[in-house]
Amino acid sequence: MTTFFFVRHGQTAANKAGLKQGTINTPNTYLTDLGKEQARELADHFDFSQLDRLFVSPLVRTKQTAEILNKKSQLPVEIDDRLLEISYGDWDGQENAKLMAEYPQYFSDLVNDVTEDYVQAAPHAESFAHVEARCRDFVAEISKKYPEGKIGVVTHGFTVRSFAINAVKGQGLEILEPDNCSVSKIIVDPLTQKQHLVYYNRAAKI
Repeated sequence: MTTFFFVRHGQTAANKAGLKQGTINTPNTYLTDLGKEQARELADHFDFSQLDRLFVSPLVRTKQTAEILNKKSQLPVEIDDRLLEISYGDWDGQENAKLMAEYPQYFSDLVNDVTEDYVQAAPHAESFAHVEARCRDFVAEISKKYPEGKIGVVTHGFTVRSFAINAVKGQGLEILEPDNCSVSKIIVDPLTQKQHLVYYNRAAKI
């Protein structure tokens, strides 16, 4: 079995301000002091030395998080574009609250976030299905390449949620976005591609 440990990056200024970060990579999407502390706290409570390697999204906030998490273990690190956050297209960088007020029909009141049909209103936006497809592609390739591997993945909130949705597809579950610097664990049979969500959204509390 291949075992994946998924980590969402630490808090950013854009997180704190309630902005849709998407794939923007400007200084306000870098880690805050709290975000760095979240990563240090996770590194203190989760043994990253048990892993074989880290795969990281190319954005600065994930690279910063991975650097802190990997300071002691010095695992091999690979950057993979499939781990990017969902792109909200022209909505990237905008305030979530303002978008909700202007386009309430494309948001869920339960989670204060976009529904799957938001792409009808957001020009150049990436669909939920596209994110899930690139996550499936990543899991299929990496599990076959490392069939007994323990793989760390440092990525983004919606992307972690997409990995989890793929793992539980068909079981009628709704997955909410994980907390900053949380860890989610999925095991994959590299032959059948059957997946199991072992745990989700575990975080060290500060």
